[in-house]
This record gives sequence, C-alpha cells and structure tokens, in this order.
Amino acid sequence: MKFLRGPSDYSQEPPRHPSLIINSQEPFNAEPSRSALISSSYVTPVDLFYKRNHGPVPIVDDIERYRVSICGLVEKSMELSIADMKKLPKHIVTATLQCAGNRRTAMSKVKTVKGVGWDVCAIGNAIWGGAKLADVLELVGIPNLASITPLGGKHVEFISVDKCKEENGGPYKASIPLIQATTSDSEVILAYEMNGEPLNRDHGYPLRVIVPGVIGARSVKWLDSINIIAEECQGLFMQKDYKMFPPKINWENIDWSTRRPQMDFPVQSAICSLEDVTKVKPGKITVHGYAVSGGGRGIERVDVSFDGGKTWVEASRYQKTGIPYVADDKSSDKWAWVLFKAEAEISENTETVAKAVDIAANVQPENVEYIWNLRGILNTSWHRIHIHTEHPDN
Repeated sequence: MKFLRGPSDYSQEPPRHPSLIINSQEPFNAEPSRSALISSSYVTPVDLFYKRNHGPVPIVDDIERYRVSICGLVEKSMELSIADMKKLPKHIVTATLQCAGNRRTAMSKVKTVKGVGWDVCAIGNAIWGGAKLADVLELVGIPNLASITPLGGKHVEFISVDKCKEENGGPYKASIPLIQATTSDSEVILAYEMNGEPLNRDHGYPLRVIVPGVIGARSVKWLDSINIIAEECQGLFMQKDYKMFPPKINWENIDWSTRRPQMDFPVQSAICSLEDVTKVKPGKITVHGYAVSGGGRGIERVDVSFDGGKTWVEASRYQKTGIPYVADDKSSDKWAWVLFKAEAEISENTETVAKAVDIAANVQPENVEYIWNLRGILNTSWHRIHIHTEHPDN
C-alpha cells in the first residue's frame, strides 16, 4: 500500500461546506446547523454530514495499490483491493451514524466534561453501499454466524490508516464481536459509497466500516486492515474512552476496566427547527426534529410537550416520502432515524420538550443530571426548548 498522510500543519485538508458549525479546527470537527440538518431531506447530504476527526485527514494517493489485509486468527490471510470488494455482492443499507458525544454541550452545562462541544447535530443519515463484512470474512474461511474461529478468534478489529495522538501516534482502531460481523442481518458493511457516490476523504475514502445501530466510533474510516483477535480491541478508544460511567465517577477515581466499551446507542431525539431559546409570535408553532435508537430498534412514539412536560401530544413520524412509517416493519429502514413533526397554539412563554420511545419501550431520561458522565457521552435526556412569545404593543 502507498499512503500519503496529511502533514501536521493540516495544509492538505479537504474542502468543506461553509455553513458547517466548526467545533474544533485542528483536528476538524464540525456539524451542520439544526435547521440545515432536517430541512434538506431524510437522507443527509454528504457535505452537511457531521465531520469527526482525530487528526489530519489521511490521503490515499494510489488507489490501484490500495489493499485491505485480513489477518490474525484465521487459517488463511488475504489482501483485497477495492476492485476485489466490488466483485462481491453490493449491499445497500440506510443507516444513521451518531457520535457518542452528540449533545455534549448541554451536558457540560451541568458540570464541565471533556470532549468536543457538540450541539444536537453530530448525527446524520446516509445510504451506504459496499460489501457485507460477512461476505468478506467468508473469503478467509469464516462462515456466516460464526462466533469463534478454529484458531480462537472472537472479535473483529478494524485498524485505520489514520494515526492519532491519543494512540501515541499509532492507528485508530476498534472492534466488534465476531458473531455480529458474521450475522448477515446485522448489515455490517465495508462501504465504498455514500449516497450513491464514492466516499470522500472526510468520510473515509476509499473504504470504511459501517456498523449500523452502534456509536460512530466503531465505524472506522480509512480502513487499513481487519484483524481477527481473541479479545476485544485494546485500543484507547475501546478501553479508555467511550464508556458510560455514573455521575459519581470523576477523573480521580475512574477505573476504566469496570465498564464495557459502549456499542449500541440509546434512544434519542432532538428538536431541530428551534434553537435553545427561541422568540415566536403568539399563534401556531410547528416543531420538527429527529428520533433514533440503536440496535435496529424502531421508534414507536415521539412525545412533544408545549407546556414543559405537563401535557403531551404524539408527533407524526416519517422516513421516506409517500411511505407510512411503521416501527419494525419491513417497509421502514430499521437502522435509520425517523423525522417527526408536532404543532400547537402558543400564547405565552413556555418550554417545548421532546422525548422518544423505541419498540422495546426504552424512553429518554427526563433530566441530564441523572446521566451526567465525565466524558459527556450519550446525552439522551429530554430535549428542551425555551419559547419566548413576543406580543405586539397595545
């Protein structure tokens, strides 16, 4: 393989949409505005999809020589080119990716946390195309539904071209259980397309992993190798980050080994048509937003309150135009968000609140204080908007 990594001064970063809200410049981390996220379409345009990086964006400068190696506890190792990947059946999956730190800024208002200060838009929904990981693993002798290889492999580790300071200059890496990788219904893919076009550099060109229903940190970009291992990945982002701790844990008493790496993301929703504090004229108000749950769990209900949680209305939910959304139905995209809409008459200052319920009856917690954690991940508390009505002068 031949790679050229962007220099330390970030001089070869790719172009980005000028409307993105930049949360950190180096490395580049940015999200769209709330209104842009949901106003475009059910499928998020590539240039408005949130950008999450740990360093300069890698450059693969010789696609003809690019290979992904599959090695480790397998009976035969293999290297595959993009052309090889495209010889396998192409699988299309519509899936929402969400950074575990989505809505971190609101959590930090309770007590400061460490991490990129995301609003509610570190999330996006795309149509991914590529080869199923289960099909790729069959090429090295690992059958569908295998949970262990003859040599003792139980996990699939994805290693990136990307080198990051958190790994002391080593590669970014993460893993998933082998049984998840070999289960076709999990729809884990090695993606070379996003919304019908080749991946761009920000989103993992030329090849990335998509693990639907799981926090974005496991969908490794700029894939270099796939390693079949006996234990889960020992990289920093698996072992000393992206774990959910209770509010009592701080940086002095934390023991990372007491928690498992976070995989599925919990049920989540956010209002995107309004800012945290919004001024409106008395009358009808319409709110729009998104709701999503991990693990392929559909959204059974989105409740919206226009009086701070005293009373609730059920929002309408939708995905694709012209097709009614039914949670857990074959006509719906199980790994993707739903968009919602609710309206009411407003005559005075109030608080508008949204909460979602998934098909397993999981519901968002009422208060962020209950789920505060030192890394500021998984803020899935009720999303609250303060409405100030502007009455005309008499």
